[in-house]
Amino acid sequence: MPIELPFDDEEASTSVDLKTQIVRFILTGALSAVFDFGLTVFLQDVVGAPFPVAKGAGFILGTTIAYLINRRWTFRAEASKARFAAVIALYVVTFFINVGLYDRLMQQWETGLLYTALAFCIAQGVATVVNFVVQRAVIFKIR
Repeated sequence: MPIELPFDDEEASTSVDLKTQIVRFILTGALSAVFDFGLTVFLQDVVGAPFPVAKGAGFILGTTIAYLINRRWTFRAEASKARFAAVIALYVVTFFINVGLYDRLMQQWETGLLYTALAFCIAQGVATVVNFVVQRAVIFKIR
C-alpha cells in the first residue's frame, strides 16, 4: 500500500496506516525540531541561559507545535479532553527524558555547535521514540 500524504482538512479519523503515520510523524518532528533547536541555541548561546532552561524552553515550543500538527494530520484525531490530559502526562515524562539527557551530555562534553547538535539529536531521538510509541499505542486511541 503506498504512503498517502494528503494535505486536506477531511473529517478526522484514526484510520491512517502505520507507514503514513511514521512519515507524517517524522516530517512533523523535523519541523518542530527546527524551532526547538533554534530556540535552544538562541537561549543558550546568545542569552546565556543554562542548558536545562534553554532546552526546556525549546522542548516546550517544539512539542506544542508537534502536538497541534500530529493530532490533526498525523493521527487525524478529534479534540478530546481525556486525550489532551494524556498528552500532557506524556510530555511531562518526555520533557524530563529529553532535557535530562541533553543536560547530562552537555555537562560532559565541550561546548560548541557540533556538540550541542549531537546532544540535541541524541536527546530528541530517545524522546521521539518514546513519544511516538505512546501516542500511537495509547493516546490517539483515546476517545
